Amino acid sequence: MDLYEAIYSRRDVREYRADDVSDEVLARILDAAHHAGSVGFMQPWNFTVVRSAETRQRIAASSCKENQRAAENYTGQRRELYESLRLDAIENSAVNLAVTCDRDRNGPHVLGRNTMPDTDVYSTCCAIQNMWLAACAEGIGMCWLSIIDPEVVKAELRVPEHIVLVAYLCLGVPVEFLDRPMLEKVGWQSRSALTDVVYSEQWQQTWNPTTKSSASNSA
Repeated sequence: MDLYEAIYSRRDVREYRADDVSDEVLARILDAAHHAGSVGFMQPWNFTVVRSAETRQRIAASSCKENQRAAENYTGQRRELYESLRLDAIENSAVNLAVTCDRDRNGPHVLGRNTMPDTDVYSTCCAIQNMWLAACAEGIGMCWLSIIDPEVVKAELRVPEHIVLVAYLCLGVPVEFLDRPMLEKVGWQSRSALTDVVYSEQWQQTWNPTTKSSASNSA
């Protein structure tokens, strides 16, 4: 699988087969994450591998409560559609990963963070994207579980107070890789046109590309 194929076929996967993800495959995926770019080469990330059924059960229970709270943001058909979505994959995935950012790593003065201190978190997100693409290339599905209480996860995993939980991820062998993103397929949201999100020279100035992307309908 080449880079563009991985980018356009990557999906947020919520349904998995019973197959395990071996430590060998997981190590390759994590190594790809660890080779992401980071501002000041600070490498602020850590990855906690969670396989314990008991730990995942407790985190899943907390996620369920947060999901019920999130549903209260919607009414009518939107609420019905939300409640029909499968958003939790903690217990039915092969492995969970907590991705954290140590904002104090390499001291208070990291090259490149003087005017943009949040680049440590952005760098951690770059590592997550590397992981997502590597997982896709390995035939492994992954989802970013954001309907979760970060403090519950940190308490379960004994993460120090000053460490930021950036993402809680679920990985496993997918039932399938959808041809389109799940939320697009069920009518929750559609992909914006590239020309709607790219400006030329100044804010909201029209950009006219000379060629069209061959993957304009991909995800």
